[in-house]
Amino acid sequence: MLTMPTLLCLFFFLLGLAVMGAVKNCHPQCRCEVESFGLFDSFSLTKVDCSGIGPGNAPVPIPLDTSHLDLSLNSITSISDSMLSGPGYTTLVSLDLSSNLISHVSPKAFSKLRYLETLDLSNNALEDLGDGCFTGLPLVELDLSENRFKEFSLDVFTTRPQDVPIMVDLSRNLLTSVSKKMPGHPLNIKSLMLAGNRLKTVPMLNGIPLQYLNLDGNLISSIEEGAFDSMTELVHLSLSGLTELTLIQPVCELCSSVKASRATKFVAEGSRLQLSCEVLHCGLPGWTGGWVFQELDRAGFTSLTPSKRIEMSNYTSTANGTHLFLRIHNLNQTDAGAYKCLIYWPDSVTSSGHVTYVNVTAGA
Repeated sequence: MLTMPTLLCLFFFLLGLAVMGAVKNCHPQCRCEVESFGLFDSFSLTKVDCSGIGPGNAPVPIPLDTSHLDLSLNSITSISDSMLSGPGYTTLVSLDLSSNLISHVSPKAFSKLRYLETLDLSNNALEDLGDGCFTGLPLVELDLSENRFKEFSLDVFTTRPQDVPIMVDLSRNLLTSVSKKMPGHPLNIKSLMLAGNRLKTVPMLNGIPLQYLNLDGNLISSIEEGAFDSMTELVHLSLSGLTELTLIQPVCELCSSVKASRATKFVAEGSRLQLSCEVLHCGLPGWTGGWVFQELDRAGFTSLTPSKRIEMSNYTSTANGTHLFLRIHNLNQTDAGAYKCLIYWPDSVTSSGHVTYVNVTAGA
């Protein structure tokens, strides 16, 4: 009869065999984790961590169903056309090559990775990338931060599928120029991080539907009129840490403005009203103001002040923008009217957000 200690030993032995079987193709120096999906776990993907195993092991044999591969911290110096083309690589969704010594990437190095969405090449020694190196890749996130790029052409992304937007991180390089030289070729870049470089002017990014642009910590000394005019879809601009900045042209539409939605609200009497706006000050000090109100059938707006029913607060979401919040509790008919944010800038300039019209309806 088997004793309890013997049964426990047998149990853990069989469990070990099951785990080994699940990752039987795992390189002995790598760590593999299997994730199962579907009915009765009929579908599985493997995450493989081969970080820090050394450059002599590349290319690393990996399981055929590998979706995420970490090859960071391996002192890899170059990526050849064949290095990432073996069995298991074609199913990769995420590839981490960060913190290596990579200075060269062959033009077809990633050509077999038809499902790759996330690529991390940060903290390497890259100075340029060959044309077409991202051809056909459905990338949604690319990290090229902390390399040695001095000039960068965004045209390198023209050969990737443009139906899905991409986020690109080029922060903490040596960039003095970022450009797009091929007119007529669409570039669906959603986010561009350029912080910590050596840019002296705002780059010309015509034809790119950017929503997020970070220029923190560059050498920009002035922002000229119309610098952001072509960025019609931009919703977040970060300009903090520009120690050389001495002049922002007043025509810059993104700075010294108020962002708010035009709306009409029907709110029940006795309930609570909540409104918000965003002051886009681009880090410039000296602005004042807040919420103003215009009663129904009355001319002119008057400033709102906090009370037991009226609550006003603000939240600085970025170095360039501050959100102003208004909450009115126990709403009554005297609260019906128009509300907006009115901001006073230095040099007697004012700006206001769109108006929200509030109708107070009978309570339930």
